[in-house]
Amino acid sequence: MHPKPFLRAIALAAVAAGASIVSAPVLADETCNSPYITNLIKGQEDFLYVWTLGVAGMGDGSDKLVTLDVNPASKKFSQVVAQLSVGTRGEAHHAGFTDDRRFLWAGGLDDSKIYVFDIHSDPGKPTLVKTIGDFAARSGLVGPHTFHALPGRMLIGALSNAKDKGGATGMALYNNKGEFISKVDMPTSKGGDGYGYDIAFNPARNVMLTSSFTGHKNYMMELGALMKDAGAMKQFGSTMVLWNLKSMQPEKVFSVPGAPLEIRWSLKEGDDWAITASALTSQLWLVKKDAAGEWQAKAVGAIGDPAKIPLPVDMSITADSRGLWVNTFMDGTTRYFDISNPEAPKQTYAKNTGAQVNMISQSWDGKRVYVSSSLLAKWDKKGVDDEQFVKLFAWNGKELTETFKVDFYKLKLGRAHHMKLGAKAQGGAIAAR
Repeated sequence: MHPKPFLRAIALAAVAAGASIVSAPVLADETCNSPYITNLIKGQEDFLYVWTLGVAGMGDGSDKLVTLDVNPASKKFSQVVAQLSVGTRGEAHHAGFTDDRRFLWAGGLDDSKIYVFDIHSDPGKPTLVKTIGDFAARSGLVGPHTFHALPGRMLIGALSNAKDKGGATGMALYNNKGEFISKVDMPTSKGGDGYGYDIAFNPARNVMLTSSFTGHKNYMMELGALMKDAGAMKQFGSTMVLWNLKSMQPEKVFSVPGAPLEIRWSLKEGDDWAITASALTSQLWLVKKDAAGEWQAKAVGAIGDPAKIPLPVDMSITADSRGLWVNTFMDGTTRYFDISNPEAPKQTYAKNTGAQVNMISQSWDGKRVYVSSSLLAKWDKKGVDDEQFVKLFAWNGKELTETFKVDFYKLKLGRAHHMKLGAKAQGGAIAAR
């Protein structure tokens, strides 16, 4: 049942900003952010914020927000210019900007703490301004994963629940002050399995998509042991849900086997399709209306050799929605797909970018591609293959050329995970919609 406060807050936010966002021209910034975010980066980014997992015995052992200087014109280009420890280790994972892009929210999958960083007062040196320690107690959820901005609000998708730490989960709504409003459960009827992962809005169509992964018991298990546990391997999501964005009511459940993860809506004006990848079955899936005007989900292509379980993890769609980057963790490969026809994606490029690779972010102009290495603390590879880095590549449309590599283990920082672009407030680097 969907709490009335949640529905009222979400509906008011969507109605208040929906029309202006739909008609606003896209300016710059990463291609995976919420469409409700203003103050977008225009041109060259100055900083890269890296939400980093702490490692016992390495530095202070705590999770931290690491800031890299990524402007080639800077004397500190490719260097760490700030690191902000949160004083504990809780499986740092994903982060997301508030709608005004002044604050970055980041979460821990294990301890369910949420950290709010001020990244506008001094973009090169973020500060921690709030720690939310009662997420599980207030929402009944654990594993805050996706942080997707609404006007004045933050919608947080969780991976698990506080009761049995399985895959049944939901989403929690907070205001930008960090105050809990309410939560909504993932559907468990009409084909719903209750699992959650990513959140993606399409205000022009008044729809939201969510995907699915697994619960705390699985993602905190050693990967080798997990893959040998037949029972645990059955505890992965196999659905996506289409929601009415304004009412926050589920409208349709799609069968998408194999844990569909990141969701990317086409950014081309007039398009009404989204694409995702299933981690365990290594398939690209398209969500689009059929000839009768009904939303459908269908597999449209393989990523590598599915029999070898390359494990597609993160993906990044180009600003013109004609290309898609996909990272596969197990073989350390970054792939590029031509999706000018989203019904028939074609891999046109592949490069081994590390022994293990996870997250991928690109600049809006598509000329710069960032890759990080860590998936989950207990899923990362062992020994020499446990590389932990952030790499910047230049992309000329034909070849990725490494520009720099920052070795996070060598600098005793930990495991590099989620990346977000940042810019100085001076000199017009930030542009408002």
